Amino acid sequence: MKGLFLLITLIFMVSINMNAQLRGPLTINELWELERINDFDISPDGSKLVYSSSIFSLNLNKGNANVTLINSNGGDSKVINATEKSESTPRFSPKGDRFAYLFEGQLNIVDATGTNSKKITDLHTGVDSYVWSPDGTKILFVSKVYPECETQDCNKREDKIREESLVKAQVFDELMYRHWNSWRGDKRGHLFLLDVETGKYVDLTPGSSFEVPPISLGSSNDFNFSPDGTEVVYTTNTDKMLATSTNNDIFIVNISGALNGEKVTPVKISSSEGSDCNPVYSPDGKYIAFASMERKGFEADKKRIMLYDRAAKTLKDLSAGFDLTADELTWSPDSRYIYFTAPFEIYNNLYRVEVSSSKMEPVIENVYVSNIRLAKDGKTLFFKRQKTTLPYEIFKATVGSKELTQITGVNSKKLATFDMNEAETFWAEGADGVPVQSILIKPPYFDPNKKYPVIFLIHGGPQGHWADDFHYRWNQQLFASGGYVVIAPNPRGSTGYGQKFTDEISGDWGGKVYTDLMNSLDYAIANFPFIDERNLFAAGASYGGYMINWIAGHSDRFNALVSHAGVFNLESMFGTTEELWFPEWEFSGTPWEKREIYEKWSPHRYIHNCKTPVLVVHGAFDFRVTEDQAFQLFTSLQRLGVDSRFLYFPDETHFVAKPQNSKLWWTTVFNWFDKYYKK
Repeated sequence: MKGLFLLITLIFMVSINMNAQLRGPLTINELWELERINDFDISPDGSKLVYSSSIFSLNLNKGNANVTLINSNGGDSKVINATEKSESTPRFSPKGDRFAYLFEGQLNIVDATGTNSKKITDLHTGVDSYVWSPDGTKILFVSKVYPECETQDCNKREDKIREESLVKAQVFDELMYRHWNSWRGDKRGHLFLLDVETGKYVDLTPGSSFEVPPISLGSSNDFNFSPDGTEVVYTTNTDKMLATSTNNDIFIVNISGALNGEKVTPVKISSSEGSDCNPVYSPDGKYIAFASMERKGFEADKKRIMLYDRAAKTLKDLSAGFDLTADELTWSPDSRYIYFTAPFEIYNNLYRVEVSSSKMEPVIENVYVSNIRLAKDGKTLFFKRQKTTLPYEIFKATVGSKELTQITGVNSKKLATFDMNEAETFWAEGADGVPVQSILIKPPYFDPNKKYPVIFLIHGGPQGHWADDFHYRWNQQLFASGGYVVIAPNPRGSTGYGQKFTDEISGDWGGKVYTDLMNSLDYAIANFPFIDERNLFAAGASYGGYMINWIAGHSDRFNALVSHAGVFNLESMFGTTEELWFPEWEFSGTPWEKREIYEKWSPHRYIHNCKTPVLVVHGAFDFRVTEDQAFQLFTSLQRLGVDSRFLYFPDETHFVAKPQNSKLWWTTVFNWFDKYYKK
């Protein structure tokens, strides 16, 4: 009998091993085959979900989004109006008898059963985003229009004039003439009020040159109705020098007679000179909560939870004792709590604050959650969750319970075929003895008795963080799939470790953070015997690319480097970037005011020390870190005789987003590392 037990155990173990070997590493093609859940909404009674998701084709080199209706237990899936043109942004009406979505830039409404789809707007300028009124009779929406145009015919006529003109030159009288990845043009985002049944609409911000929502530093929820539907709150930035301003503000406006032609007058309720955003009314109508940064010109300040008392017209900070930054403010149905997400270490946790006492408490910890929805019962939470081994799926949980229930499984079959290891973390002593956390990902088929090369990843921002998430551009599992141990540190400047930790990179770009990074790598080499210290590679983008350029002039410990969209010359970057508040905060002023700081931390002043091969990557439509940074870097490397290569994308931005371009990116990066691998 004992022998039979041993035989069964042996067969079982062999079976497990064979199943493991049948699973393979994540590949570039498979990464692009995964379905990506974008956003979702729940019906008021919590019985149904509607979500949008994107599927990409490498062959067609593009993606397409569809809207899917399911029961909240995951059953009875139904795709709505699936076409080759994307459907997106589904939102249930307050009664739950229908939901809206965007298709070809217009609002459509469909029954809650997924039938009888009807287009309710036909605007030349289209609809960008929207929100239902509490009674379901009206909708707020945003459309980009010419401020001087009062009609759609006027907008159409102005577009035609520009399209048919043989002269494409533009004249600029102010900064912020381009932003992120596009030329700004003459149109501005205006807020409109729509009567759902009659189709009548009115511009609530007529003639304004200010954008709703603001051009930058806003949220995904920057305009809303009051519970009684008579008032609207929205976010905009009214400063004249937009390129140097983070001063987004919160305004309220009475809309009772707006559809009848009555003039509306906005009233500002925020007081901070920093960025205010995400305004939401309490269900009982007593308050407006919003997120607020205190410091002027700093885009990564802590977002406080501010409470505006509508009767007393006073403001209160509910998060004074909370050292993390608050996002996605969501009221409980009884107006007792505000739920919100906040980055914590490598996670994005869910918390809530009690309005009456300002008491904070965690609700869901040590996972990466977003897109919070709370059912009207006040007990059931719905949200998206991801981790390094799981692209976003929709989950639910009961408030007070730690059990998370997965609802969707759009990638379950594919994920079962991949051999991926969960994210691990370690802490090292950084500059001044401050602890620094890093993520470690082991490669597929990991054998602790073998030696593995390292890919050392440096995140951008610099006020961001590597998280336990499924990143489609810098996917930690795909880096590991080539047989590498991935180390992704969160040094000084990272979010999720308190505001002081975040602040300590400003004015010190190559200082403490560089020590944090190198100490983290040293710790890993000393404590993980499976690391092959003869084969160390490093890569980073944006600020991460800056740090790669800094490393190039300060260290020769890496076999090869990848600098993607990296800052190389701080002074010339100031003259070509669009959001000037960023360099002016980070370096305490302009180059002519603080030239010594710009010179001290600029990688171009040290590049003559570089001996390490560098792959340079950049996109032509990157207006944040413009392409001249890559030109200067590559020119310097080539003239110095340093082995280097330049991967240039004339059709990409700060990111590489097109499937075929992404495949080339990954292939080029892996080939670059392979070239310098020491056997």
